[in-house]
Amino acid sequence: MMDSKNFSNPLSLRDIRVTDDFWKKEMELVRTEVIPYQWDALNDNVPGAAPSFCMKNYRLAGELNARRKADPAWQQPVWTTGIFNLVPEDINNREERFYGFLFQDTDFTKWVEAVAYSLTQHPDPQLEKLADDAIDVVCAAQLENGYLDTFYIINDQSKIFSNLRDHHELYCFGHLTEGAVAYYEATGKDKLLKAACRYADYIDSFFGPEEGKCKGYPGHEIAEMALVRLYHATGNDRYLSLSRFFIDERGKRPYYFDTEADHPFEAKGENPPLRHFYHQAHLPVREQKEAAGHAVRAVYLYSGMADIARLTQDEALFEACETIWNNITTQKMYITGGIGSTHLGEAFTFNYDLPNDTAYAETCASIGLVFFARRMLQIKADARYADIMERALFNGVLSGMALDGKSFFYVNPLEVLPKACHEDERKFHVKPIRQKWFGCACCPPNIARLLSSVAAYAFTENRDTLFVHLYVGSEIVKKVCDKTVKVSIDSELPYSGKASVRISASEPTSMTLALRLPDWAEGCSVNGKGAEVLYSSSRSGESAAEGGSSSMKSVENALTIQKCMEEIAASAGAASAELRSGYLYLTGVWSGETELALDFPMQPRIIAANSAVREDAGKVAVICGPIIYCLEEADNGADLHLVSLNCAQPDFEICPDAVLGAPAIRAAGSRRKPQDSADLSLYHEYRAPEKKACTLTFLPYYMWNNRGEGEMTVWVKED
Repeated sequence: MMDSKNFSNPLSLRDIRVTDDFWKKEMELVRTEVIPYQWDALNDNVPGAAPSFCMKNYRLAGELNARRKADPAWQQPVWTTGIFNLVPEDINNREERFYGFLFQDTDFTKWVEAVAYSLTQHPDPQLEKLADDAIDVVCAAQLENGYLDTFYIINDQSKIFSNLRDHHELYCFGHLTEGAVAYYEATGKDKLLKAACRYADYIDSFFGPEEGKCKGYPGHEIAEMALVRLYHATGNDRYLSLSRFFIDERGKRPYYFDTEADHPFEAKGENPPLRHFYHQAHLPVREQKEAAGHAVRAVYLYSGMADIARLTQDEALFEACETIWNNITTQKMYITGGIGSTHLGEAFTFNYDLPNDTAYAETCASIGLVFFARRMLQIKADARYADIMERALFNGVLSGMALDGKSFFYVNPLEVLPKACHEDERKFHVKPIRQKWFGCACCPPNIARLLSSVAAYAFTENRDTLFVHLYVGSEIVKKVCDKTVKVSIDSELPYSGKASVRISASEPTSMTLALRLPDWAEGCSVNGKGAEVLYSSSRSGESAAEGGSSSMKSVENALTIQKCMEEIAASAGAASAELRSGYLYLTGVWSGETELALDFPMQPRIIAANSAVREDAGKVAVICGPIIYCLEEADNGADLHLVSLNCAQPDFEICPDAVLGAPAIRAAGSRRKPQDSADLSLYHEYRAPEKKACTLTFLPYYMWNNRGEGEMTVWVKED
């Protein structure tokens, strides 16, 4: 059950200055390379990249509005709304109509959100001026009634909200709102926020439980969590109610989507089969027990559900979130934090169906999993959520962008044979090399907005507690009633488990610091205290006070844990130390400066998949700390299917800065001798394979494909 005393919220990014060596580098890459590059992309100024048409559409919509205002008798041309992605035959001679994907507006709104987060860490008047000018263009496209989606403004305004299932108006609204709130919070400028509010007011006048209002809901979710954010920014309860309406209405029978004119459907019989799994609308959300359908839409919905569960203390909704979270993370998630195993619908399939070479694992889906995890953490600080959030960030998200920030993966496979990607139609969705841009460019700007706001996921707070979910080096200002405490974190993650926390209070302040104990750490210590006791007890499910059952061993364990807590509290200058759900809570009256030295030892580990995952039978993966490793052809030669890892004696060696400036892991392995080229038989009598010892070189998965095209695999045969 939920307990409001455990609830927390992200800190304002203006109260955090990220100093982390690893994440600051990624954020600077976004600021200096990705944001300018994406601005060029959404203005169609990247040679060789698919055109966006985004800003052209906004400008055209604004021009049409101006024409109507200047001449009320002018009749705007009407274009079809039945084309999902329109590309002009002649790019230099376009008609005055909408081009690109029908959700292309979001190229800008995600970009401006990334700009906002970047400005909180690195003020840049020139970039801010560029964003202000772009916001003027966007706001000029808004209709007088508040509606703002250029696809319908340009093509046919009579069709507004006529196809919620397939068209993305409410999705575009969601990203507009996220960007508007972020820009307002970063700069204090509210022009885009006011535009988002006007659009939200129009949506609220159209949808709702009241008689005469539309009972529809988004085909592609995000409006649910965006409305919550707008509620927090404005204090307007109507936005919270509208978000809850969308969640409550979803999945009711008869299905709303079946009533839409573009795709009417009449159910037959007393108990017609469930439909609309793709849109997570097959059942009311509180009855859903399994992650289903389009993976990005799904985790965006689940994020909104978690928000509403917390804000309205809806236990049934929270239980649904917990059930779905467990299903994703224990039965439907790749070891990299990737989700959505099939390209057919970019979707979840059945439990344990996790193919490696045809994996979809869209970058946006891992980003959405991070959103979901943070919102579950806001309900309860449980390290299960933070462990997955960290896994997805370091692996499933970062893999989506090249080290120079100039090319991107939409799909993140765990095994690649370039020849198959080029010649096997079943694998055409898997690209063996990152792309400059995409016509459907949801992933690149999504990466930019997440990396620029990583501190909002690393830390949350409530009245007197600062929660450290991720060890991101930062300087934090924590307000406790009318007092201010400064918390400085230094971190050597992800390649070393060393970190430190410095608490500075100019006057005595009662506060709790909640530190996550990572699941990958082989022993955790605070100021040299704790070690194995912290590691084992933080994951055992036993509290320091109770110690589990009444057996003698459990009593002894409880006494050991209690003594450990007392030692840690004394060394930290805290009044008490307590373990709960994988977090160490240090509570005290802090005054002056207090230093905490944290150590989360990490060593390479060999991981096997559940035996139900057929594709990984007889294979293993290598992990060190939060990083998943892989083999790449550049280091290990071709035919990676012939190599195996000596699991009994891997003789791991960590080699600092060995590959692309990051640590590589070398290990003992063997390579099976290939069939003699003179032997043309496809099949033959079994004979024991000949193997030759070799050294395998593993590099971080997120860094693969930064040295040209080649084979890659995460899962390696065990030897």
